[in-house]
Amino acid sequence: MLNLFPYRLYLVISEADCAGRDFVRVAEQAVLGGVDLVQLREKHATPDEFLRKAERLQTMLQTYHVPLIINDNLDVAVQAQAFGIHVGRSDCSPTHIRSVWKGCRSLGYSIEQLDQLETQDAQCSDCLGISPVFKTSTKTDTVTEWGLDGIRTIRHRTDKPLVAIGHINAANTGDVMRAGADCLAVVSAICQAPNPQQAAQEIRDQIDQAVR
Repeated sequence: MLNLFPYRLYLVISEADCAGRDFVRVAEQAVLGGVDLVQLREKHATPDEFLRKAERLQTMLQTYHVPLIINDNLDVAVQAQAFGIHVGRSDCSPTHIRSVWKGCRSLGYSIEQLDQLETQDAQCSDCLGISPVFKTSTKTDTVTEWGLDGIRTIRHRTDKPLVAIGHINAANTGDVMRAGADCLAVVSAICQAPNPQQAAQEIRDQIDQAVR
């Protein structure tokens, strides 16, 4: 059976996350270190700024054949010809996105409460974000801190690919993968690392060890 979500290390990036460095360069270093999917999350940019950043990032990622995901902005995702989009429970709904964007190749949906698993939004999504696994300063509007037991619970309730996010780093990568995650989404541990390529490589190595 074709694996429609073969990704293991998922970078979530914004310009503000990168400690004053060029976010496209940070993303490129992360790709060289083993990141195979990149999401641009620009919560405070204007639509035009978001689109310009997405187009810059897309140009670089296409060189490496790495897909671009846009966070919670359907217009930007379509205009930038992104691979897909990721939304939360208070964002544009997955069912709406499916109805209007036929070219969407990856639709992610964040799960913050178990009852979301039974919704049509979850059913029509390609992957589910487990958000957050551990509390983090980059996401302050969340409800549930899932922990490893939460990943195990969700894993038993769905066969959809699970993307774990929230204070993921090289030290806890193996535990999170073994708990049932298919892919790890990382922000600070890569974006704020002195050497993003090395940081990504260390996490990728831990992922590969955990799935052997």
